Formats: sequence, structure tokens, C-alpha cells
Amino acid sequence: MKLISSAKRNQLFESFAQDAFHLELRDDYSVPDEDSPFTSWLRGETVDYSYMEPWTQLIRRVTGEGKTVRRIRVVTEPHSPYIQWEYATTALNEEAGEEIRWLPRRRLPQGVALPVGGNDWWLYDDRMLAVGHFDSDGTVLGSEIIEDECTVAECVRLRDLLWAAATPHPEYKP
Repeated sequence: MKLISSAKRNQLFESFAQDAFHLELRDDYSVPDEDSPFTSWLRGETVDYSYMEPWTQLIRRVTGEGKTVRRIRVVTEPHSPYIQWEYATTALNEEAGEEIRWLPRRRLPQGVALPVGGNDWWLYDDRMLAVGHFDSDGTVLGSEIIEDECTVAECVRLRDLLWAAATPHPEYKP
């Protein structure tokens, strides 16, 4: 399996035409850029969110072009410290133009099967997936590009099902 870096995956935002959708399924992410801000947040210290600027600038630009960027976070309740921090920072994503919804695991529709090994994924224009792969410690290894029509169609179906079941961020009160 060939994996691309997170930076290469973010370059896919240069070529999608209408919709980028992210399904997040993990309760913790080991993202090196976030280590120091997350630690500061855990300590109750002032957090420097400048590390998010490349992402928020990208999202502002693509949503300013009329494209949509959406995300569902499937989470365990009560939230892990990392998810509590994500919840606290979600307003920055939404201000940039992302639409984020939350879905507690206990509310996953009965019998739902998670495609692509239960990994997180980005879906671009209902035609291509960038499936995230992580090591046993949760460190991002990279993304696998999948364009198989059956796999993509299953992810489109799941996206639509979960989007309808998830709670918009402004309404979600953990």
C-alpha cells in the first residue's frame, strides 16, 4: 500500500471541485504540530493557535470559492481530553468555513459497517478517498488514495447516513 503525507493529502484541496468531507473516528490523534498547544491547553495556559493558520487559510480560500468542507467527528462520551480540546477549538474551524457535526458512538445507526477498515477518511467530490493510516501509538503514517467505485460509493452512502444523524457543532453540548 502506497501512502502519501499529510502535506500531499492537503494538496488535494487544490483540485477538488465541490465537496470535501472528513470522517473522524478516533478519540485521540498524535499530531506533532498540536503537541505543544494541546499540552498548554491541558495545563490551562494560554494557547497559541497560530499552528492552525495554514489550515484555516486554506479552508477560507476554498470555501470562498463556493466549495464545501464538512466533517463529522464520531466520539466516545464522556470525551477523552483530546476530544475535549478539539471541541474547544472547533469554532476556529467553523469560522474558517468548515461545517462540523458531532456523533456520539452510542448514536451510530444500528448495524452500520465502517468501510476501509474503520479508518478515518477524506472524500473528495464523491469520487476519491484519502484513507488515513496510523501506527499503534496513534501517529499518522499517511493516507492511502482509493478511487475504487464500490468503495467510494459505500463511503458516500455512509457519509449521507451519518450526516443526517449527527448534531451540528453549535447545537452539540457534550
